[in-house]
Amino acid sequence: MTRTACVKSLLFSLLLFFLPNAAFAAAGPIDLTGTTTGLVALVVFTLAYILVMGEEKLHLRKSKPVLVAAGIIWVLIGISYVANGMPDEAGDAFRHTLLEFSELMLFLLVAMTYINALEERRVFDALRAWLVRKGFSYRSLFWITGSLAFVISPIADNLTTALLMCAVVMKVAEGNGRFINLCCINIVIAANAGGAFSPFGDITTLMVWQAGIVKFNEFFTLLIPSLVNYLIPAVIMSFFVQHHKPDTVYEAVEMKRGARRIIALFLLTIASAVACHSLLHLPPVLGMMTGLGYLQFFGYFLRRTLPRSLENKRAIALQQGDQEALNRLGGVVPFDVFSRVARAEWDTLLFFYGVVVCVGGLGYMGYLHMLSTTLYTDLGATYANISLGLASSVIDNIPVMFAVLTMEPEMSHGHWLLITLTAGVGGSVLSIGSAAGVALMGQARGYYTFMGHLKWAPVILLGYAASIAAHMWLNAGSFHVMG
Repeated sequence: MTRTACVKSLLFSLLLFFLPNAAFAAAGPIDLTGTTTGLVALVVFTLAYILVMGEEKLHLRKSKPVLVAAGIIWVLIGISYVANGMPDEAGDAFRHTLLEFSELMLFLLVAMTYINALEERRVFDALRAWLVRKGFSYRSLFWITGSLAFVISPIADNLTTALLMCAVVMKVAEGNGRFINLCCINIVIAANAGGAFSPFGDITTLMVWQAGIVKFNEFFTLLIPSLVNYLIPAVIMSFFVQHHKPDTVYEAVEMKRGARRIIALFLLTIASAVACHSLLHLPPVLGMMTGLGYLQFFGYFLRRTLPRSLENKRAIALQQGDQEALNRLGGVVPFDVFSRVARAEWDTLLFFYGVVVCVGGLGYMGYLHMLSTTLYTDLGATYANISLGLASSVIDNIPVMFAVLTMEPEMSHGHWLLITLTAGVGGSVLSIGSAAGVALMGQARGYYTFMGHLKWAPVILLGYAASIAAHMWLNAGSFHVMG
């Protein structure tokens, strides 16, 4: 995470600090918001994020300060509850927060493992090479990469999808800064919009699904609003894209053995998670972990059959006199599922743990009840959800969504769908507003910039407003059904 991305979470902690005293559903029996303990906890949380912001300068992994902050905050809670003769309440509250995180972490870990396995089998490289080989024009490439980002992100998550599509653009349009900037903006919008109508598209939608507030099939009611969010800015920006074809260098990429079967296993894993949650009312993480077992069995099959496969391919290469193929076969290593697990973004997962546990602790102290009262009572659910969506372009959407879920404000099912939509697509307004945007600023450094994205913010806001209007019109009936 870059310094700009971390500013969002710092602002969230400051928002909690400056809210007037009111009352976070799920707050503990002791209100610590006006005490020295509560203020110390907020200071510790803020200091942790200052260290996170200095990650690039300090070369300190972002997970380390929030892990320590999480421990200190809950130790402070424990001391207060022991002193008040309630030693068990704090422990039970922490276990509840830990259980919520554990289900999300294991779910994400399996998804990351499959994505890493597909990357190792060169599935994404093959897709990129195919797009390059087809020789599309700049405008066609603009629409293809955006459309693919919208279609792939509901399955592969918005961050992975954005990085993949950006790699395609950088390969095809090397040196064309204006086009790369426009394409990256389009990809960020499309990836975030595509992730908003799927439980697998973003961490926030996964949180909402796992909490049982929105069912799997109900996410798809956000498909048209999400499509509106993507298409309006895309149509406008497409008029500023050239028609001519770029000069490209073609490359031949062959997917490794078993790539297509791993794609099928990934889809089967997703189906298992959905079936567990929707049909059996079991946590979806059960289906995902079972899917990890599918991959392990298939990895065993690939290892056992590798010698025979290499022997057959070597015989064909010798017969054809293909020395390059022989050299490539000599470097083949067996597929190892545990190496794919090891390549998961562990720093991100641990950072996620720290954020969830910190926010959970501040909520148990009473701060999220303050936030709930200020937003949902004073502003009302509609304006509160729209405002939080815009805030997610400045404040990280993970703590925002976790805060809303912990508050459990009393609002209709349509409003729960609204916050799911706005938290997902609101981050597109600024380049620092989503993980996809921050990642692409690093990948396309010098081409895709904060100011380059900011120039198109009015167009993106138009899509944001139109998507909200589309949801409130198409799903009007759900605003009268309590979630």
